Amino acid sequence: MAAFMQTSSLARSVTLRPARQSDEPFIAQVYRAARPDLLLIDAEPDFVRMVQDQQWNAMRQGAGEHSPDAMHFIVEKTGAGIGAVMVDFGHNEVRLLFLGLLPEARGKGYARDVLAGLQQAARQVCTPLAVVAWHDNLPAKRLYRAMGFVPEESGPVADKLVWYPAPPEGLPGIS
Repeated sequence: MAAFMQTSSLARSVTLRPARQSDEPFIAQVYRAARPDLLLIDAEPDFVRMVQDQQWNAMRQGAGEHSPDAMHFIVEKTGAGIGAVMVDFGHNEVRLLFLGLLPEARGKGYARDVLAGLQQAARQVCTPLAVVAWHDNLPAKRLYRAMGFVPEESGPVADKLVWYPAPPEGLPGIS
């Protein structure tokens, strides 16, 4: 399945390519842009930047501990980076750990295209695609629901939503 995502061409000329070490500053920039809530901190800009960096490092460390085989991709439009994706292709599910786009790339259907590509990859191996969305991230939750994700678990600050692929034709159903 991971081979599908290697330089995968999605709709609207959006592509995914494996992230390189040199992409780390860009990925951090995308993460900061995906966390406008941290800009609400009433403090000096340097302090806010420090908190943003701490949150980014905490997310990376947590993903590294819980999903050590997660893959990082850069979302590109006509060769330019517009976002980042972190995906764990696990044994029982494909888990979307992070999907973020730069502000100028939002609202154009690119996240939908990335999700559709992940759904296609998950469908190929009959594996659910899971994501955790913050309660207050209403645009993301609307997108996930519109793409067939259903709430599976509710937590104090976030919900787990899962998309289940239809069984391949010709497979007997389980009753």
